[in-house]
Amino acid sequence: MKLVVIGFGQCGGRIADEFVKLNRKARSQRGIEIVPGAFGVNTDAADLSGLMAIKADYQHRILIGGRRTGGHGVGKINELGAEVAREDVDKIVDAIRATPHFYESDAFLIIAGAAGGTGSGGVGILTQYIKDRYVDKPVYNLIVLPFEHEETTEERAIYNTATCLKSVSSVADAVILVDNQRYVRKDFSLRNNIAKINALIAEPFYNLLCAGEEKKAKHIGVRILDAGDIIQTLVGWTIIGYGSSPLPMIRIPFLQSRNFRKKSTETHKGIQAMDEAISELSLMCNPADAGRVLYLLSAPAKEMNMDLVKELGDSVKDIAPEAIIRNGDYPRERGLIDVTVILSELRDVEKVRKYYADSAAFISEVARKQEQAESKLRGIDDAGKDVPTLL
Repeated sequence: MKLVVIGFGQCGGRIADEFVKLNRKARSQRGIEIVPGAFGVNTDAADLSGLMAIKADYQHRILIGGRRTGGHGVGKINELGAEVAREDVDKIVDAIRATPHFYESDAFLIIAGAAGGTGSGGVGILTQYIKDRYVDKPVYNLIVLPFEHEETTEERAIYNTATCLKSVSSVADAVILVDNQRYVRKDFSLRNNIAKINALIAEPFYNLLCAGEEKKAKHIGVRILDAGDIIQTLVGWTIIGYGSSPLPMIRIPFLQSRNFRKKSTETHKGIQAMDEAISELSLMCNPADAGRVLYLLSAPAKEMNMDLVKELGDSVKDIAPEAIIRNGDYPRERGLIDVTVILSELRDVEKVRKYYADSAAFISEVARKQEQAESKLRGIDDAGKDVPTLL
C-alpha cells in the first residue's frame, strides 16, 4: 500500500518525518516505495525547520497562515488553526498535486496531535477538502492523544482534543487513535522520549505497507495482505498494535526440521508476538468491540507453518468474536517473528467518551468563570463612576 502522508502541526510533522524514514528503509533494504509523497504543514516556521527527513523545499514544508500568525503558530487556539487551514488549504493541495508519483498512491494519511492548535484545528478541514477533491482515495487520520500531564495541567488540551475528535470522526474514512502515554519511558530524556515515541507510532506500519508492494517472488506470502484488504478493514475508530518475538539464531544439529520441539517453539514465539501486539495496542480498548480485524504475520518462510497460522487465527477470534477477520503472511524478517494487528470499526472507545464529557464540563466552567470576571469588572467600574478621567 502506498500512502501520501501529511503531517499537520508540530506533532504531525514529526511523525510524518518517521514515515519518510520508513520509506527510505523500504527503498534501501527492499527496493519498495511505500510513501510517494510526504509533507509537513504548520503555522510555525521554527517547527518546520526542526523536521529532519521531509524535503526542505517550500513544496514539502508548507507554512500556512503567515499573514495571521507571522509564522509563530496559533498558540493552541484550534479555532484559529481551523480558520487558517480553511484559508490556505489550496496551497496544501497544490503541493500534493505536484508530487511526481501522486496518482500511484492508494490513500492519504493525515497526522495531527489532538491537543495542539494548528494540527487539532486544521486536520478536519484538510480531510474534508481532500475527500471532496479526490473521491476515489480513502483519507485516514492518525490522531495522537495528549500525555497524562497535559490532560491534568492544561484544560485547553481536553477541549482541543474533544473538538478535534468530533470533527475528524465525521469526515475521515478511519481515525487511527494513538495514546501518547502508552509509549512513555520514564528513564528517557524528554528529547529521546519524544523521538522514541514518534518512531514507535510509525513502526507498526512498516511491514503492513510493504507486504502488498513486494516485488521478489520469494518474499510474497501465500496469503497476500494488500491495499484492498487494508481499505476494507479501516473504518471508523481504529487502533493498531505491533509485537515481535526473536527466534533462536543457533541451530542444534540433532534437532531436525521435523522435530516436535522446534515446531512447538515456532508456534509459541508466534503466540508471544500476537500477545505483545494486543497488549501494546496504541489505545487501551476492549477488542470485543471491534467490527473488523486485520493481522499480518511476518517471519522467515521456514518458520511459518499451518499450526502457527491456525493458532493466531483462533487467538484473534477469541478476543474479537464478532469481527470480520482478514489476515496475511509476509516471509521477510530474519531471526524474528512479528505480528501487526489492526482493530477497526470500534463500537465503543471509553477514552473518546471521557474527552467529550470532560470537554462539556470545561465549556460550562469557562462560561461560569467568564461571567464572574465580567461581574467583578462591572463592580470596579461602578465604584469609580464618580471619579473624573484625564482622557
